Amino acid sequence: MVQVTVREGVLEGEILESELGGSYCSFKGIPYAEPPVGDLRFKAPQPKKPWEGVLSAKQFGNPCYQVNFTVGPEPFGSEDCLYLNVYTPNIKPAKPLPVMFWIHGGGFVWGSGSDDLYGPEYLIRHDVILVTFNYRLEVLGYLSLDTEDIPGNAGMKDQVAALRWVKKNISSFGGDPENITIFGESAGAASVSFHLISPMTKGLFKRAIIQSGAATNWWSHPVEPRERALILARQLGCQSDGDKALYEFFNNQPLKKLINIKAPVSKIDKEYELSFGVVDEKQFGNNERFFYGDVVDALKNKMHDVEVVIGYTDDEGLMVVVSPENSVEKLLANANKYLDTFVPKPISIRCSLKDQFEVARKLKKFYVKNPIVTEEDRDAMFKCMGFDMFLQGIVLQAKICAKNKKKTYLYKFTCKTERNFLAHMLGLGKVVGDKPVTCHADDLPYLFPCKAIPSKLDKDSPVHEIIKRVTTLWTNFAKYGNPTPDDCLGVKWSPYTIEKQNYLDIGNQLVEGVNPDKEDIDLWEDVFKQYLPEWTP
Repeated sequence: MVQVTVREGVLEGEILESELGGSYCSFKGIPYAEPPVGDLRFKAPQPKKPWEGVLSAKQFGNPCYQVNFTVGPEPFGSEDCLYLNVYTPNIKPAKPLPVMFWIHGGGFVWGSGSDDLYGPEYLIRHDVILVTFNYRLEVLGYLSLDTEDIPGNAGMKDQVAALRWVKKNISSFGGDPENITIFGESAGAASVSFHLISPMTKGLFKRAIIQSGAATNWWSHPVEPRERALILARQLGCQSDGDKALYEFFNNQPLKKLINIKAPVSKIDKEYELSFGVVDEKQFGNNERFFYGDVVDALKNKMHDVEVVIGYTDDEGLMVVVSPENSVEKLLANANKYLDTFVPKPISIRCSLKDQFEVARKLKKFYVKNPIVTEEDRDAMFKCMGFDMFLQGIVLQAKICAKNKKKTYLYKFTCKTERNFLAHMLGLGKVVGDKPVTCHADDLPYLFPCKAIPSKLDKDSPVHEIIKRVTTLWTNFAKYGNPTPDDCLGVKWSPYTIEKQNYLDIGNQLVEGVNPDKEDIDLWEDVFKQYLPEWTP
């Protein structure tokens, strides 16, 4: 048993033994805001009221109500979901510890901060504090009517509320409120990217790690949010266009109707687009807006002064075939049937049809060897899709950061072991001819113990050495703003600059390099410079 006092009251956590040896203090299920239920549905989170007595912090709080494909088809969770977890190696260290604030991914539709995927032991043994948390998802977190009642970005404001709570209270756990690193993967990475430009988060953190996602990825900020809300309302049985009627309709819907939305919510969606995300918020009175304006313009002109690590995995494009309704055969058939398969989403939204077809022909010529797309072009198609969904936006953000003279480190994650859990869970290696792959999210089990990988970690194994290297890089950055401040890892990870585009290949070994995926990046940059120059560094 261990107790700490925070602004709202006393918390009782527990001392747990680590599978790697030693012990740590764990505080789970800490409420960081009032439950967003009843009239608080869709609203910005409200500060948590103080409690009397001692609050037990030994069990995880409810995740947001969701369907999670890694768990099964049945929905679970609750609308009362705003809870966080703090893991610390020492609540009374000689010197305050750096804090790592993790934002989970899951496409803004599933996930939580629990130890199902995000256990603390690998990171906190490096003398940092780890914070994980839940936030509202899907319709509950990201529906927007462009009105005062449902302005949008509720899930992002939850993230801000959790970060503010940590800033105010982390010293009670032995943490340094002036040395907070936010990091996240996929939708969590896009969230981190948005926190770099949100007026609500300035001064709340010092560093950021952006893993396989960015605000510059089109899926993170879907267009036409009100149209999406209206189409969803029609789908659920509401025919009114009135703001108050729509608000009351959505506010009274049972939870089960507001998750796992199957039908496309916009006529311009690609079939693998996420339905909800961050919106350009309108001003209503004195309300705080999480984000407003244009994403690329904000990154160029309004980015907070923080240090950044950013990167991607080797096989991001395999994400296009993770769902049962998609397949390699369908991808190749669509590439033959529809030329717009090759049109990057930002260009499909903003450019003329003539320009779109010109772009499609350029990209198809680069990625496809013959007039007809065949199995021979499969891997190239995955690479093309990976650039559309992830790499184009990630590299764009890296270059904007570097151009703004922010200290920036770029990586490419290529580890291939049995810990690549998503690749193994979904059989993605078979999709590309029974070869090892490093797909989206396969970096996570090298940072966190993961219950999806039940076998106990052998501390003498090569995999454990990889985990030690990866977590050393991440925690060094959190401590010093430099992933390789000394030569203990045998490499020097040099900052990424416009002049010299250094990166680190994080594979089964660490390898320094320059200009990863150069030919593809050069092509995509040339295309955007010609057809959508405002989406270039």
